Amino acid sequence: MQAIQVTEYVSGPADLRISNLPIPEQSSRQYLIEIHAAATNFFDLLQIRGKYQNQPPFPWISGVEFAGVVLAVPPSQEAAKFAVGDRVFGGTQGAYATHICAEESQLHPVPNGWSFLDAAGLYVTAPTSFAGLVTRANVKASDYVLVHAAAGGVGLAAVQIAKAFGAIVIATAGSPRKLEVAKAFGADHAIDYRVSGWENEVKKLTPKGKGVDIVYDPVGMVEKSLKCTAWNGRIIVVGFAAGQIEKVAMNRVLLKNVSLVGLHWGAYAKEERSVVPQVWDGLYDLIEKKAFRGFSFQDKEYIGLKKLPEALLDLGGRHTWGKVVVKLQRQSDSKI
Repeated sequence: MQAIQVTEYVSGPADLRISNLPIPEQSSRQYLIEIHAAATNFFDLLQIRGKYQNQPPFPWISGVEFAGVVLAVPPSQEAAKFAVGDRVFGGTQGAYATHICAEESQLHPVPNGWSFLDAAGLYVTAPTSFAGLVTRANVKASDYVLVHAAAGGVGLAAVQIAKAFGAIVIATAGSPRKLEVAKAFGADHAIDYRVSGWENEVKKLTPKGKGVDIVYDPVGMVEKSLKCTAWNGRIIVVGFAAGQIEKVAMNRVLLKNVSLVGLHWGAYAKEERSVVPQVWDGLYDLIEKKAFRGFSFQDKEYIGLKKLPEALLDLGGRHTWGKVVVKLQRQSDSKI
């Protein structure tokens, strides 16, 4: 098989190379999958440079999210959920390759009518946004929801989920194209957060200028968002894409009766396992109702592992929206 194998830390995506390796051998609990599309993530950029909190021992294959076709079922599993030929998506280390092994708990069926391209980007972003807005913030109809970085992967997922629950969505983004994308995915209003005073513009869009009920923040904009958060508001801390951990004036949290709520989706499988199927059931329900659709980046194509470094560079340079996904083999059969 071909794969982006990392044998030493690199300075950036341009240093990544394709290796020819044996097809991985299944363990007794693993499926063998032929990958048709692999999605990129910001943490991939950190991991290849040795800057991420989870660093596999050398050598390792980069990438985590993928979609493809089952080639072989677990050798010792009698009641396998998936059969040979099934279309699946999932997440485990080693997605930047033509083949991968994964356990059943790391896989989900590709939704009916979805392409591998869109399904490849679901595993991390979609449940993160659903758990943040539904499980943690209890979003409901008529809530005013402010979604930061709304044209990113978790952002576009959050916009759609909030709208599906009847909320009014105010999106922020940093370019005219990204604002356009956010509105195309359902945002009621879109504001450029590069413009000074954007917080006041947000408040003007809410009844009597009270501010928003929920802030969904994958960037690190809590301090400024407090200025436009309503009494009893909830601020969901999802990540720090801006690159710095904020220091927040806690007196504002007190004075507005605001709840600061963290969301670490990856930890649910260990700390609160029962929530995981609830979240996925909720997402599949929205998909079935046509209230949630794929959000893979469509302005440019990346075909083949040779384009993976370019895809990561574009992602890191913030030149993209949604999920940046690389197409791999047998595209004529993959509905892409």
